[in-house]
Amino acid sequence: MAAMVAAVVVAAGRGLRAGGDAPKQYRALLGEPLIRPSLAAFSQHGEISAVQPVVHPDDLALFRSASDGLRLLPPVNGGATRQASVRAGLEALQSHRPDLVLVHDAARPFASNALVTRAIAAARVNAAAVPVVPVADTVKAVDASGAVIETLDRAQLRLVQTPQAFAYPALLDAHRRAKTAGRDDFTDDAALAEWAGLTVSTFAGEAENVKLTTEDDFVRAEAAQLARLSDVRTGFGFDVHPFGEGNHVMLAGVRIAHPRGVSGHSDADVVLHALVDAILGALAEGDIGVHFPPSDPQWRGASSDRFLAFAVERVRARHGLIAHLDVTVVCEAPRIGPHRDAMRKRIAEIAGVSLARVAVKATTSEKMGFTGRGEGLAAFATATIRLPWSD
Repeated sequence: MAAMVAAVVVAAGRGLRAGGDAPKQYRALLGEPLIRPSLAAFSQHGEISAVQPVVHPDDLALFRSASDGLRLLPPVNGGATRQASVRAGLEALQSHRPDLVLVHDAARPFASNALVTRAIAAARVNAAAVPVVPVADTVKAVDASGAVIETLDRAQLRLVQTPQAFAYPALLDAHRRAKTAGRDDFTDDAALAEWAGLTVSTFAGEAENVKLTTEDDFVRAEAAQLARLSDVRTGFGFDVHPFGEGNHVMLAGVRIAHPRGVSGHSDADVVLHALVDAILGALAEGDIGVHFPPSDPQWRGASSDRFLAFAVERVRARHGLIAHLDVTVVCEAPRIGPHRDAMRKRIAEIAGVSLARVAVKATTSEKMGFTGRGEGLAAFATATIRLPWSD
């Protein structure tokens, strides 16, 4: 029988050295909360059955927003130290009876699928194993005054990362013993495992698997990610719907009072439909009708935010990001100006991007054509996305 593997993702710290008003794990990194890729690395891994997040009780709303749609166990509250937080996560996993457990810091958002696979493989062989990278620089030990005491042999030194991998019963026992002994000062689980008498082995880490702590760390990480996302694409979308019976129109997910309604696919939101086609066009993955056929009765009257969320997820599934969304609405009425900010805000919420990356404009057709005659309304959209380069 295959071993049951679980993961504990620790995100209970306050992490304010990185700047901003919220803990660093919820700070946006290229439009996505830092914690999300850390959680996704485990929730989307085929060998991991349970992911236990550990959060600060004050951050529950931030956590729910950042983790929406991911396959996770309900979060548990962390403790006053990292060690206490890990212990809380391990205790919460007891009912799932895992054989192996990986412990990961949420502030390391670049752990690859291959690294997680290596961690699991190492845990199958050793009771404790940690990912490491060689030390490239010369390392010196200094005294309290800053004077050099000795130069250390860097050939024997390694930088330790997470996820760290363990036999679950052994790590849980070590944490409980440390608590009983009044030891709550270990900086990582490997150090605690060493104290408990476990032999800690190593496996290959990744240079990209950095921990983000300061403002400079975020700046460097964003620059590195943008360099990786060198395939910049622009897609175009267009949608049109006629007016019909009703007392409102839906535009960008915002209900706007109007003497007439709009008829068409789902809730006939021309703005969101045009944006969906623009994103799918940039991905070269068909159009809205391919993925949500108007002939399928399940989409009759459906809220179009589901379609935009789907298109956005297609970008994320290809490890890309949305750089900008731009819409122009063409109609004589209703007036778009009073609703522009609400429309931008709703698009940004659905797409998971900042408000500064969403533009909504409006124009008339100077009384010409079907829009000029007040028979319907139309929307033009462009979407700029960035993807990893591939052939």
